[in-house]
Amino acid sequence: MTRVLVVEDDPQLVRALVINLQARQYKVDAAPDGAAALRLAAARRPDVVLLDLGLPDMDGVDVITALRGWTRVPVLVLSARQSSDEKVAALDAGADDYVTKPFSMNELLARLRAAVRRTEDTPLVPETTLVQTDDFTIDFLTKKVVREGRDVRLTPTEWHLLEILVTSPGRLITQKKLLQDVWGVTQSNKTNYLRVYMAQLRRKLEADPSHPRYLITEPGMGYRFEG
Repeated sequence: MTRVLVVEDDPQLVRALVINLQARQYKVDAAPDGAAALRLAAARRPDVVLLDLGLPDMDGVDVITALRGWTRVPVLVLSARQSSDEKVAALDAGADDYVTKPFSMNELLARLRAAVRRTEDTPLVPETTLVQTDDFTIDFLTKKVVREGRDVRLTPTEWHLLEILVTSPGRLITQKKLLQDVWGVTQSNKTNYLRVYMAQLRRKLEADPSHPRYLITEPGMGYRFEG
């Protein structure tokens, strides 16, 4: 059974989430603040985290940063904050998805299933286990990226997106295909997801993110990797 950690200080929302998740056979732990969330995450090792950003003791972004120090567990942010800057801050810290309050329970559950599926999917098997460019190296066996002698920290979503592109070098992968493979069929029109995550990957891997050499956009069509 999949274990979900709910980090939320609104008792009514926690109750609704716990009821809906348990009805679908998820195991659920709940934490009312950031400190309790970090303790529970270490003790219970959840498969996915649902995280409110407005916690009473610390900002949710700080919780994400702390989690990313030792785990790649998918983190879905639940927040009333709607500005793009705040969304990008959470994604940059290592969140895998962002759901704006108020949200539909069906949409949230679909996002949760997609996050769990991404971690369970059998990864693509590339012809080689090591891809080397002039600027970075990708090791598919250890799921590590090294740039200038230092490990590049990628979220599970960033890794999945990069893996799909790199294992088909030179091939245009359509926006719809990437969205379906990484986020699920229900998100196949959310092209803004791709823009945000491709921008993050370029910042982490490209020498000049505004003029990418490796992660190429084909306007209106999709993306391709040039080794």
